[in-house]
Amino acid sequence: MSVNTAVLFLRRNGVKSIYQNVKLLQTFQISQLTVLKNRKITYPNIICNNFCTSHLGNFYNKKFYSIKAAQQDLDYYNEHNITIIGDNVPSPYRDIENCDFPEYIKTFLKDQGLSKPTIIQSQGWPIALSGKNLVGIAQTGTGKTLAYLLPAIVHLKEKQARKGRSPRVLVLAPTRELARQIEEVGKEFISMNVRCLCIYGGASRAKQAAELQGGVDILIATPGRLNDFLKSKTITLSRCTYVVLDEADRMLDMGFEPQIREALEGVPYERQILMFSATWPKEVQHLAKDYLGEYVQVNVGSTELSANHNIEQHVHICEQENKMEKFKNIMHEISSQGLGKVLVFTNTKRFVDSLSLTLRRNGWPAVGIHGDKTQNQRDIIIDKFRTGKTNILVATDVAARGLDVEGVTHVINYDFPNTSEDYIHRIGRTGRSQNKGISHTILTEDDARHAKSLISVLQEANQTVPQSLQEMARSYDLTKEKEHQIKYRSKQNYGWNPNKRWNKFRSHKNYNKYDY
Repeated sequence: MSVNTAVLFLRRNGVKSIYQNVKLLQTFQISQLTVLKNRKITYPNIICNNFCTSHLGNFYNKKFYSIKAAQQDLDYYNEHNITIIGDNVPSPYRDIENCDFPEYIKTFLKDQGLSKPTIIQSQGWPIALSGKNLVGIAQTGTGKTLAYLLPAIVHLKEKQARKGRSPRVLVLAPTRELARQIEEVGKEFISMNVRCLCIYGGASRAKQAAELQGGVDILIATPGRLNDFLKSKTITLSRCTYVVLDEADRMLDMGFEPQIREALEGVPYERQILMFSATWPKEVQHLAKDYLGEYVQVNVGSTELSANHNIEQHVHICEQENKMEKFKNIMHEISSQGLGKVLVFTNTKRFVDSLSLTLRRNGWPAVGIHGDKTQNQRDIIIDKFRTGKTNILVATDVAARGLDVEGVTHVINYDFPNTSEDYIHRIGRTGRSQNKGISHTILTEDDARHAKSLISVLQEANQTVPQSLQEMARSYDLTKEKEHQIKYRSKQNYGWNPNKRWNKFRSHKNYNKYDY
């Protein structure tokens, strides 16, 4: 145990890199080593760092990026509310024609009908192509998938690597749906002779293992299934020098941190890591600090909790027993406006089945999806919803992230999620790609603890805060304050003293031990 800890500590502090740099130096001519030796006494750190940076940079990286200073684009940053944290940041790509992508990438984008990148793509592409580690914080539906896949293709085509069947690009995603969606985008690069494979739980392990043995360039995986293959030594990440953590905050929320860390420990030290997230909680910050080292952070919008401003948010407060009636009223209101695609979220798998059955019995074309359904069932249900064969999808949080379905006009939170971050991701299924969307959220007294954070989200998005929601937040604060006072008084009555051990048999009054 202690040996493993020491190994990890040495690796993270660059000892492995120093050792590899020394081995590389031995391959250069004796005259160069003599110069280094003569100058090492006076400027040991500066010369060694400059020499290793220049030669190792050329050895490991072939870069395509703009050399213009980022400070020249302050107007662009202010216009799109972009915050850059880092040094030597290349300027954003404002259009495809004048960017520094290789010609085959420009041709691909033109064939796809893309002439102008999204905001996260415009700044993410040049940073990724420069070989820098990147943290991208942006709302859902802003084109983050292409923001890391296009530089991955350049990484594969332009960088030399030793021969092997193991992947050179790894993309980690929290859910099967998101992983499958990334795979669909990745398969569009088959014409460039790029092999793309997706592995995830709930599907045939033997089939996926056989496909891995055939060789893969881009591996898209959920952490659990990847960890399974790594432990069985079906796959190795020894050739993987480009790693993407998509929806990193969600993966940590789902408890995948041990699997993520184990996978990153198997990746070569000379790697590039890109981390994309919609929020920037402390857990994600710690992960970035541990494994990214120096990185450039791009914030599109605020790093605080913020929802898509294209979504009109409505909050409904009612009693628990009136919840179903309030939901029916919302459905009738949506139907009167013209029923588009409606996504309904609940917190439990059992209620997904119950609510979808209730909707069908009342003449609403509804289907349900949750984690207990097989992958084949989930694919069929999502395909029905995507193609419009059914207009209502009831789901747990498995559909809260990564589900990109065009035409979702309304999102209904029948149950409020466990965190405000999940609320933002849920309603983010609508209002994508600059389209407008509407969300409805039903709250009861059981959800009062979320009222204050929900108010902050509404205010940040310039939404109207209902008076009843403000009263709920104030009432909850008063209740918590009373509970705190009662708890404090009870401690005082028992003579509790923070500086002494508490003893329930000791009176809080002073007494003389000789008074019997």
